Parts: sequence; structure tokens; C-alpha cells
Amino acid sequence: MTLMMSGDKGNSAFPESDNLFKWVRTIHGTARVVYEDLRYKLSLEFPRGYPYNAPTVKFVTPCYHPNVDIQRNICLDIVKDKWSALYDVRTILLSIQSLLGESNIDSPLNTHTAKLWTNPTAFNKYLLETYMKQVTSQEPWPWLPRLPSFIFCVCVMCMCVCLSFPIPYNLSSVKDSVSYCFPSFFFLKL
Repeated sequence: MTLMMSGDKGNSAFPESDNLFKWVRTIHGTARVVYEDLRYKLSLEFPRGYPYNAPTVKFVTPCYHPNVDIQRNICLDIVKDKWSALYDVRTILLSIQSLLGESNIDSPLNTHTAKLWTNPTAFNKYLLETYMKQVTSQEPWPWLPRLPSFIFCVCVMCMCVCLSFPIPYNLSSVKDSVSYCFPSFFFLKL
């Protein structure tokens, strides 16, 4: 609840369906760091002994970082040996956001990334290429996030009115709008 009320820009965390022990969260790279404007999804699994035992934190979106391995595990002391029952989800998210800007290349999980980290130009180039390839391959409609969501939703709603579809009030996303109004739209691979 603290996280939802805090207003921290670029952080969100919510339980995955009805399981309160598994959360999905999103973080955005902070300003003036190489990860600025990049969005990452993470999974957070709380053990039975929480808050006395640390949750398991892992990237869902592939993350090219010296302290994240290829299995997307994170090397962060507060979720390992420095865990305290006083930490909450907000603390973890802020720590990961901070880690994106300041890596520990002295003990990297990903040595290739750590070598590139010392050359900011090469690292930025490789990071953006890798991020775009991996994120667009995970998105079912890679072109959709590039469209302004509000404009797209309005267009879909107008099409629904023109085609005499009833417009439900509980559409939560652009994808819901499209799939509701055009169920056969899924065959398109744009």
C-alpha cells in the first residue's frame, strides 16, 4: 500500500492475479542514466517467512546490466545477505532503480556487460540494440506501444460506435479495446 500511495515516479507493483505471494512490478530508468526511458518488468516472490526472509527478485524483461545475469537474477545486497525485515517493496524498487545507474563492476554477474560498462558509448549502443530486440520480440504487437494510447483508444471507440458495437466501460487497455471490438484482429502480424 505504501508503494501505491508514495507517488514514486516510474515504480509500480501489484499482486499477480489472486496470489499475494507473487507480485509483478515495473520500474523505469531514472533521468540522466543510461537506462533512462527504458521500462523493465520484474517478478517478486515472497517466501512464507516474509518479512524476516528476503523476497526473490528477478527481471522478467531481459536486462543488460553488469549486476544482472543472463537468467535475469539480480545481484543486490538488500535482497541477499543484507536483508532486513524493515525493508518493503518500495525500498527494493528504489534500490534496483539506483542499481541501474550505479553498477558494481567489481563483482559482476555479467562480465561482458562489466567490460563494456567502462566505455559508455559502446555500452549505450549495445544496450539500446539489445533492449529493442528483446522487448519487441516479447510484445505481441510491437508497433502498439509506439502509438499514443489515448488517440488509439479514441479511434477504436469511434470504430465501435460506427460499427454499432456496445462500448463497455471496463476496458483497461488499448489491447482490450482492440480485442473487444475486433476479435479477429489477432491474425494481423504488423
